[in-house]
Amino acid sequence: MALPYRRSDYKHNHSTKLQTNTLSKCPLRIAASLEDTDTVCYSIIVLSEDKPSGINNDDLVAAIPDVKPEHRVQALNKLLQEGVLEILKKGATLIYRLKDPSKKSTAPKDIDNEEKIIYNIIEEGGNKGIWIRDIRVKSNLIMTQLNKVLKQLENKKLIKAVKSVNASKKKVYMLYNLEPDRSITGGAWYQDQDFEAEFVDVLNQQCLRFLRMKRESAKECRDGPLAVQKLSYCSVGDVHKFISDLGISKISLDEDDLETILKTVVYDGKAESIPTAEGKYLYKAIEAPLSSPGLVQMPCGICPVIRNCSDCGAITPKLCSYINEWLD
Repeated sequence: MALPYRRSDYKHNHSTKLQTNTLSKCPLRIAASLEDTDTVCYSIIVLSEDKPSGINNDDLVAAIPDVKPEHRVQALNKLLQEGVLEILKKGATLIYRLKDPSKKSTAPKDIDNEEKIIYNIIEEGGNKGIWIRDIRVKSNLIMTQLNKVLKQLENKKLIKAVKSVNASKKKVYMLYNLEPDRSITGGAWYQDQDFEAEFVDVLNQQCLRFLRMKRESAKECRDGPLAVQKLSYCSVGDVHKFISDLGISKISLDEDDLETILKTVVYDGKAESIPTAEGKYLYKAIEAPLSSPGLVQMPCGICPVIRNCSDCGAITPKLCSYINEWLD
């Protein structure tokens, strides 16, 4: 029989064993002297609801003193296995706390309490993982014991260690079946913790090439400048299809990957983007600006005192340090 999660359900299902008047007078000291696991479980649930932060063994002994230790342990194990309670550690003390049913743990039932504590902590880290120092702080285990538990969980293929691209010497732990977040692996731009600069450059060039092809084909439109302007823009989906058809990537790239590349093209001043009503962006290659004339590339072309410059006096080309630096 599945154990109810709250005292109201449990009381309804076990009304023949529990006296309602006793509960109303002293809800914690119920008829727990009965050597019945379900009755002791009910007592623990009642106490846990009154102490949301968690209860320890001393709290249980004080609340249900008539229960034998072995029956108390049986009830705790049942509640832990049913997912009603979760086990935490505060210093050297084990804490039992009612668990939110919506956050049911996936921890296997055949692992011990310390492994379950570490597993639950790592599970909370999700696919971004959790650093070993944070695990130690939350579990209050000494480093040698923590390393031992982590190794056991790794050997059982319940968790895995993943290196972060943000810190090559820093490992984070996550559940074995999770795919690491992009912030950890670096996404498509990293391989074995190394940034693929050449791959990014190739994609940058090909994305810009497609934008320019789109711009040139739009110029053939004869419906006026507004139509040409509209046809010059393309979506991330258009670029994604073009790159996919080229087959230049050995890995699968999604639209988010290519939008990252398109943004670098914009930052380089070779393209522009405009927002759409749907919250996305359209991209367009822009014409390269005319090269600067030679006059403004030499110091004399931008000198603020050129009007006072002559072949004699304090300001002369012969004494000008800017010309010497430019010639060097």
